Amino acid sequence: MFELNASTIFSEAIDEHLAVIRQLQTQLPMLKRIAEKMLRAVLAGNTVFWFGNGGSAADSQHLAAEFVGRFRRERRGLSSIALTTDTSALTAIANDYGYDNVFRRQIEALCSPEDVAVGISTSGNSKNVCAALQAAREIGAFTVAMTGAGGGMLTTIAEATLCIPSQDTARIQEAHILCGHMLCDAVEHAVCRQSTLDQRASQND
Repeated sequence: MFELNASTIFSEAIDEHLAVIRQLQTQLPMLKRIAEKMLRAVLAGNTVFWFGNGGSAADSQHLAAEFVGRFRRERRGLSSIALTTDTSALTAIANDYGYDNVFRRQIEALCSPEDVAVGISTSGNSKNVCAALQAAREIGAFTVAMTGAGGGMLTTIAEATLCIPSQDTARIQEAHILCGHMLCDAVEHAVCRQSTLDQRASQND
């Protein structure tokens, strides 16, 4: 009879996770800077773009959905797009221009100055993420990288980088989604506050 004895694996994973998450305290100023840029973009009617591969693609879709739908509070939808969801665009671009260009081409088509582009790569070296973030920066969007320890090539491209202090892909991805949730929470809170202030102002007119 096969016996699953995973208690050590589980305990080690929890300990490693908590150690990485605690170190995010050092990233709070960077998170605040990114949240402020995202807030400024969505209040002005601009868009937050997200892109990455594999688990980072899933994170991109998850976080874009939090902006468009809601995170915790009732408010208007906020413009946000994951560049990982349009299978026709992805396969056409990959077929015609190569997989390294699947996000860059979409950025060229959709991104405008004052938008925010978030490239997610645990290594920081995904070629298609680097190419898209470079294109976004050339357009004039604010560029954000979410990476792991060391940051990779993305640190030379992005204007703001969240480097998770780990070499373990699973721990990096767990921290990425927490950072993404914190960004959603902060932006949403500020949007709701601004909406309340605007309503009060209109009632006093």
